[in-house]
This record gives sequence, C-alpha cells and structure tokens, in this order.
Amino acid sequence: MTLLRRATQFFIVMSILALLTLISLYYYVKSDIPSVEVLRDVQLQTPMQVFTQDGKLINQFGEKRRIPVKIEDIPTPMLQAFLATEDNRFYEHFGVDPIGIVRSAFVLISTGQKKQGASTITMQLARNFFLTREKAYIRKVKEIFIALHIEQLLSKDEILELYLNKIELGNRAFGIGAAAQVYYGKQLHELTLAQMAMIAGLPKAPSALNPIRNPTRAKLRRNVVLGRMFSEKYITKAQYDEARRAPITARFHGAEIELYAPYIAEMVRSYMVETYGEDKAYNSGFKVFTTVESSIQKAAQQALINNLHSYDMRHGYRGPERILWNTEQPSMSTNKILDTLRNVKEIDPLQAAVVVDVAEQSATALLKSGDYITLPWSGLKWARAYISDTRQAMPPKTATEILTPGMQIWVRHHEQQWQLSQYPRPTSALVSMDPQSGRIKALVGGYSFAQSQYNRATQAKRQVGSNIKPFIYSAAFENGYTLATIINDAPINQWDKSVGVAWRPKNSPEVYNGPIRIRRALAQSKNVVSVRLLKGVGLERTADHLLKFGFQDQDINRSESLALGSAAITPLEMARGMSTFANGGHLIEPYFIKELQDAFGKTLGKAEPLIACDEQQLETHPQRCAPQVISEQNAFLVASAMHSAIWGGGSWRHKTGWTGTGWRAQALKRRDLVGKTGTTNDSVDTWFSGFNRNVLTTVWVGFDDAGKPLGRAAYNANLGSNQIVGAESGATTAQPAWVDFMQVALADQPVAPIEPPPGLISTRIDLKTGLLSNKNDHTSRFEYFESGTAPTKYALDEDNSTPFDNEPIREELF
Repeated sequence: MTLLRRATQFFIVMSILALLTLISLYYYVKSDIPSVEVLRDVQLQTPMQVFTQDGKLINQFGEKRRIPVKIEDIPTPMLQAFLATEDNRFYEHFGVDPIGIVRSAFVLISTGQKKQGASTITMQLARNFFLTREKAYIRKVKEIFIALHIEQLLSKDEILELYLNKIELGNRAFGIGAAAQVYYGKQLHELTLAQMAMIAGLPKAPSALNPIRNPTRAKLRRNVVLGRMFSEKYITKAQYDEARRAPITARFHGAEIELYAPYIAEMVRSYMVETYGEDKAYNSGFKVFTTVESSIQKAAQQALINNLHSYDMRHGYRGPERILWNTEQPSMSTNKILDTLRNVKEIDPLQAAVVVDVAEQSATALLKSGDYITLPWSGLKWARAYISDTRQAMPPKTATEILTPGMQIWVRHHEQQWQLSQYPRPTSALVSMDPQSGRIKALVGGYSFAQSQYNRATQAKRQVGSNIKPFIYSAAFENGYTLATIINDAPINQWDKSVGVAWRPKNSPEVYNGPIRIRRALAQSKNVVSVRLLKGVGLERTADHLLKFGFQDQDINRSESLALGSAAITPLEMARGMSTFANGGHLIEPYFIKELQDAFGKTLGKAEPLIACDEQQLETHPQRCAPQVISEQNAFLVASAMHSAIWGGGSWRHKTGWTGTGWRAQALKRRDLVGKTGTTNDSVDTWFSGFNRNVLTTVWVGFDDAGKPLGRAAYNANLGSNQIVGAESGATTAQPAWVDFMQVALADQPVAPIEPPPGLISTRIDLKTGLLSNKNDHTSRFEYFESGTAPTKYALDEDNSTPFDNEPIREELF
C-alpha cells in the first residue's frame, strides 16, 4: 500500500509539473503564436488563369502552380493514400497524436536522433502556414499549440482540404490538383492508384523523392505508400501488387495552353495588375474569361501571319540567316549542325534549318529536331532576290540560284508543304468585334509576341489614310449633303499662305471623273472630293464631328489634310469608331473580359456593356443603352456608300459599270458586307475596315519604323496571275488578311445586312445629275435620302446636264 501511495503521489506531482511546464511553455511562446482565424478566409497562392470565351486556356500568370480542389472532389484512394502515409489516426485525435509523440520520444531516447517528427496533418498544416521546417524543440511546441487552435476552429474535412491544397509537392506544384497536372497532365479523378500513391509520397521530401529527377527513389517511396494503404486495408492484395508493378510514368507537364493568344493575355494581365495589384492578381487564383472566341482568334492570328509572309515574299528573298560553310569547305557533320541549331531561337511558325543538298529545283535541309525535309520548287520559286522595297531581281529558274549547302535558313510548313521563308519586315494588327456591344471577338497585336510585346492593335497610333473618309462623309450628311449630291472630282490647286506653296491633293490613282455623286466618290475613295466636302462643311465643324466617334482631340489634325487621313488612330479606336456605322449611330465601348471567377469557379463579376439599343430597348432599359452620337439615318447612309465600295455600281452591260476600292471582298460572296480601304502617302500605312451588322474587323499593315514606305512589287513570272503587283495599298496589303479572316469569322453566321431605319425614303434618281428620274433603266437607280433631303427637280431628257456642265471647272474652287 505504501508503494502504491508513493507511486500515486509521484504520478500526481509529475502530472502537476507537466501541466505547469505546459502552461509555462504556452505563455513563453504565446506572443509568437499567430492567430489562426486567418484560416477561415485563407487565400491560397493560386496563379491567375486566362481563358477564351469558350473555356480554352490562353495563359497562366503566377510563380506557384496550384489548382484548388474541394474535398468532395478528391478521389477516396487519394485521401486514403495521404492518411495512411502521413496521419492514419487523423479523424481520431485532437490535432496532436499522443501515440505518435510517445513513439517519437522513444526513438529519440534510444538513438539520440530526431528520425520521427510525430507531426499530424494538423501540425503539418500549422507549420506550412505559420512556421518553418527547422528541426527545433521550440518550433515543435509552437506547432502543437497552433494545431490545437486549428482543431478548435475548423472541422476535420476543412483541415484536410486546406492541407491537400497547400502542401508543396515539387516542381513548383502546390497542392494535389497542381501535382496531378504537373506530373501526369491529368485531373485527380484520371489518376491511377500508383500515380496517387506517388503524389502522396512526395510531402516527406518533394525534391529528393521527385519522380522526374529521381525516379528510383520515388518508386521506393511510392511502394512504401502502397504498403501502408494495404496494411490499413484501404486496398486489396491484387490492387497492391498491380500498383507496385506499375512503371514510373511521371514527366513534366507545363500549363496546358490550349490557345496561344499572347496579346490578349497580356491585356488581361495588365488590367488585373492595375486593378488588384500584382500580389493579388498573381496569387488569388482568378479565372478570367475573355470575350475572344478560340476558333476566330486562331483564324485572326493565322490570317495576319500569312498576309505578312505574302507581302514579304513578293518583295523578294533577302538571303540566308548565315553561312556555316561554303562550297570550298568540307560540310559540317550532322551532330555539329544540330549543335549549332540548338542555339538558334525560333519564333513560331518559322523553324531554323541548314541546307545540306541542292538539286535543280529542290533542296534538302536539316531541322533542329534532327529531321530532314525537302523544299520543293513550289516552295522555292518565289524567292527572287530582294534589291530594295521597290525593286526585285529576275525570278529564279533553278534552286541553285537561291540556295547552296551550308546556308542556315528559315522554313515554315504552309499549305501542306515546306516552304523557304524569312522574318517578315513589316508588321500588322487586327481587331474584330461585335459592333452592337463592343465585345472583342479577336485581337492580334503583331506577327510575334516573342519578337515584340508591343501591341499595335491598342498602342500604335498610325495615320489612317482613307479610312477617315466615312467619318468625313458622315459630317457632310449631317450638314445637308446626300448620297446623290454632285461634287466635282477634279484636281485642286490651292495656295497655302502659311507655307507659301500650292497644296495639290491628288486622287490615288490620279484618275478624275469630273462631276460625281457622293456615293461613288466614297466607294472609289476620291481624295479631292473628301477635301471639298471638308471645306464645304468647315474644318472645325468636321473635326468636332469626328470627336463623336470616340477619337481623341489631340489625334485629330485640324488642317485640311484631315480629309486625307492625317489623323493618328489605333486599330482598336478605328474599329470602335467604325462600329457606329454598323449599329445605328451608337458609340459602344470595346471590352475584352467577359467574366471573372475565383479559384473555385465562383463568379465575382460579369461584363455589363452598354449596347446599341433599338427604340423598344431604349424605352424599357435606357440605362443599358450606349449613347447615340449620330442619327441612325446618318449611320445607314455611310454604310450604304461603303457597300458600294465593295460591290461598285453602274451597268457593265451598258459600259457604265465601276468598281469600288474594296472589290476584293466580293470573294466572300456575301452581299451584307460593307468596307473601306485606307492608304497614306507613299503607302506608309495601309488599312481595311469592313463589317456587317454583327461582325466588324479592322486590319492595319505597316512598318514599326513610322514613315517607312511599304514600297511596291513587280510581277513575278513564277507565280502566275493571282498575285499582287504594283504599289502597296489598303486594298492589296491589308484587305487580303481581312478577307482570309472574315472567311472563317462569317462561316456559320447568317446574313446580317445594315437595314435602312425609319426616317429614310428611297426614290429613283438620275445617275448623272443626282436629280429625280422617271426612267427605269441603266441611267437611274434608287437612292436613299433622309426625309426632306431628296431632290425636288427631275432630270430632263433634253437637258441631262450636271451642275458643272455650264461653267468652267476651275483649278481652285476655294
């Protein structure tokens, strides 16, 4: 009894001492213990992902790879693998496992080494969030107290979910969702048992046990996990044996970029950083769904690239990138060629290659991949030598005139064959949007983001040339002019007192038709008519009218050269302004973010753009309507004249037919399209803007070196009749990309013409005089007028003259 009493007393005293020690330790470290309340609203460092409207990943921003998952979405075998390996009594203890602590203490006493940490999943969570991996007793004490706090605050499932999303698993993968993607390119539910066990074995040493860097050690660790799962009766013997025999299949998988659209991705990144700050933007797991459509965006990028290569090819081949050996030297070995190519930076779609053999009309080249390719004559015959931007040498007759062995060249795979290529010297931008809402459907800011991150679609203010004319004509319609008004298309010779010289604006080409209707003048892009209209309306009044379309005052040059397109405007600004003619006169606001979600897919916000409203919408939901800056009648009249820019007019049978500058768009065989070319002096900047009611696209082509002309191309006898020759222009340089893109963008779209609004009348006019006509033949046509603006006089058979036929045409009308 005495011995029992003493043992009891000893136990009580030791318990009191242990309790006092525990309390003392608590107060000792209390000031260093962080509040675990933050776990209630924890924000895991999850990268921002950018998607297309239809859910394809464009890009990912952020240093850490993390794909948060809810516990109910985690496969049971995955949960069991972690529990069996890290904490098999997780659901039984209170955050600290006494059995584990005793076992760890025994190992420490018996060996003198800290081989077992006795850390539960809750303690590991405490360390991962608030502490370090330092093996120190005081850290372990803090870990225990924080774990006890966590267990009071969160449920077991919440703790486990946080742990599995937070834990580091190597290769910058944090959490099991990211690990599944990084190591196997799969989602969790797609993993095999062996793969789940592999991931569950990583927390012990993410680097040392990494299956990519050290597959042998990783396999041993995986089998330990499988053994623990079997001993805990989570898996059967058959499952255990099958998983142990499974090979190591892990390899590095980057973010699964499904559509490479870097200019749009950078626009999103910049906006998110500006709005939320860098840390929150990169680490909050935002999912940003853009407005672009993947198939249309891809078509835009391809159309722009193909068009720039077409320009570059018609201007001649500038030669190889370098020469590795010449004909007098021995050729390099295959291995040495490959070593050289490995150091060459490639920019998609171009691939570096070295010519190893040249036949009469073909060549053989070696790619960086080690593959040999054949360049057929059809992929070589374009390559007449470049002399200057305006001159090219004679077309080659054999491949030996172009290539010799030892040349390092650029090739690209185009139209199912390999083709000799080169970096295009000019660049381009394309913007396509829904003109009714401003939703950007596709945007490309240059040939290659890797080559230049400068976004020409949003940043490059370039002179717009004749793309300005629809806005000039809109000002004219607002000031009493009509589509039937006759303007004198004759040379101008105006003395400019400010500089002491004569200003002689010219048509391009220098063809003058004399008295001409405004419809035809816009369709054929008559420069002198645009100048006369600006003068007739007034410079200040015209410039102020242009500001209605969203252009900046500082970009509008208030001189008469404004009529010829001296204003400097970005392609996106041009697309926005042109949208006004497609939507009935409303100024919409372009937008590129459709929806913003958090890391778990909860919607944080959606775009609510102001739209072009009809009368009913304006009455019922005026707050949703974009401002109307010109009348819908004005917008329609401009669009109608732009329709003639594509489809022309007159009667070819009666030899009065004429074409507009945008006639190449007829290839799309859609009567709902309207458009306008644009070319500046010396072909420095070239444009084409065209649309129907639902899709509007603007294309610009030029050099980054502002002021450098695009030059001209001579006929190449090797390329047949369907080639572009002569001076570069909006119709020949920018419009082909527009046509190629719209072929895809409109493929499944219904016909959507710009319909005439109320307030217009249609009456037959005489084509020569613009007056009313009683005839129903090729000398007349129906024309649209705003109510009260139609002519009141009829053209007389005996006096079918124009307003200018009875007076001399003066060189200076101002």
